[in-house]
Amino acid sequence: MKNQLIPSLWFDNNALEAFEYYAEVFPNSTVYKNSPIVVEGAIMGIDFIGINGGPHFKPNNAISFMHVLQDRETIDRIWGRLSEGGTVLMALDSYPWSEYYGWITDKYGIGWQLYLGKLEDVNGQAVIPTLMFCGEQQGKCAEALAFYKNVFKNFEQQGARPYPDGEVKGQIMHAQFIANGLTLAAMDSGYPQDFTFNEAVSITITCKDQEEIDYYWNAFTKDGKESQCGWCKDPFGVSWQIVPENISKLLEANPSAGAALMKMKKIVIDELVNAN
Repeated sequence: MKNQLIPSLWFDNNALEAFEYYAEVFPNSTVYKNSPIVVEGAIMGIDFIGINGGPHFKPNNAISFMHVLQDRETIDRIWGRLSEGGTVLMALDSYPWSEYYGWITDKYGIGWQLYLGKLEDVNGQAVIPTLMFCGEQQGKCAEALAFYKNVFKNFEQQGARPYPDGEVKGQIMHAQFIANGLTLAAMDSGYPQDFTFNEAVSITITCKDQEEIDYYWNAFTKDGKESQCGWCKDPFGVSWQIVPENISKLLEANPSAGAALMKMKKIVIDELVNAN
């Protein structure tokens, strides 16, 4: 995988169907690994993971994905496909931030923002995971950006624009940053929302060793929340999966490793290797 931070999408046991659909909808996209639990693929050059997790979590637009596209024809084609069973949140139209933009939720509940712009403005990355601080996290975007700056050893903030007026005046209308090589965006919602972050859209961090696992786990859970099998939440409710970069090989090498993993909160590599 190319990106160390990997957007991970939860599905009701139809991850392969969804990823094959995305490979048809988006250019430069493919499915390259499929197992009963996890599907791996790339969407417009960015690695994604699909999880066959069952009905427990439903995605929402607290984390959506902005596609920066350089021609209207491609936007129109993608929009037409996403409209099949999807729900339009903001119609394709001209807005102050883009002459051609729209926001839509697809038939699987994943949110996509299509944006006519220049790839050079987003570090050449065509898909930008976008965190929207809303619901109980409304107004916390600036605090979260400061937190991520402290957590990620390779972090660069590339601007933050506040709302100029209204009830959200001074909150973050749009911010862009790079964390460990992945460009992301963040914002406070401009309108009240009845949802916030949940496990249905998480971010996986692939770690080179136990020291790196321990570092991220401790950073996120200090004021966040531990969960199972390497899952945790940061202080703002964003879900992260902290896993060894070779976790597939570890699970394949030891038949008892899978059962051991199910009993863990933080993943301990030695316990996967030596499980019996």
